[in-house]
Amino acid sequence: MYAFELTRAKTVADAAATLAKSGGKALAGGQSLVGAMKLRLAQPGTLVDLSGIAELRGIQKDGDAVVIGAMTRHAEIAESSAVRSAIPALAGVAQGIGDRQVRNMGTLGGSIANNDPAADWPAAVMGLSATVVTNKRKIAADDFFKGMYETALAADEVITAVSFPVPKKAAYVKFPNPASRFALVGVFVAQTATGVRVAVTGAAPSVFRSKPLEDALAKSFTADAAKAVKIDAKGLNADLHGSPEYRAHLIAVLASRAVTAAG
Repeated sequence: MYAFELTRAKTVADAAATLAKSGGKALAGGQSLVGAMKLRLAQPGTLVDLSGIAELRGIQKDGDAVVIGAMTRHAEIAESSAVRSAIPALAGVAQGIGDRQVRNMGTLGGSIANNDPAADWPAAVMGLSATVVTNKRKIAADDFFKGMYETALAADEVITAVSFPVPKKAAYVKFPNPASRFALVGVFVAQTATGVRVAVTGAAPSVFRSKPLEDALAKSFTADAAKAVKIDAKGLNADLHGSPEYRAHLIAVLASRAVTAAG
């Protein structure tokens, strides 16, 4: 690990100002960033610790949406009665992340800001057409994720919360790597007020929506309709865990299971 300076922010404004001045990185739960730093894959000169900012934590129902603070930990989301009542699929996503230590340290905002290609939260954010709220603006899910480990966030921009619209039905199913619990492929399916949305993680360099699946499920929201869709393997990941063709097959299979789980 390279040397760095740690600053503890007391407010969001304080954090943003320090990030702008130092060009450093915000530290949320540290489950991804600290690991990358230990391996010397990341070298921020300054870390801005967000853990002391109380306004970044919490879960509340706001009309037809559930608003979750960026520093809310996965375990808190999994155990939230408000989340389980309004959008149980989100509780399921949180419960399936990593192990107990990761769930008790990792945060929603940290996960989506990192945008790991195999992370679970990006699929939920995109699948539900959520809105990412920062200290500067509101960003639609479809505009937030830009590519591998890349988002629309500016260097001095801090995620404060994510607003998830309550869907008619939703579910997330993944095929996890048995060691890391990251998704080899994960599919989030939702019937929303604006139509069916299907978001896929783990299969490509970044989370993406599957239009073929959305079109098929808009006509017939059934497991059979999802399973019958032929997914193009072009552009999908290839590694020791699976070929693009294998991942393409998994997308349709997991989408069908998600439809069944959604009810």
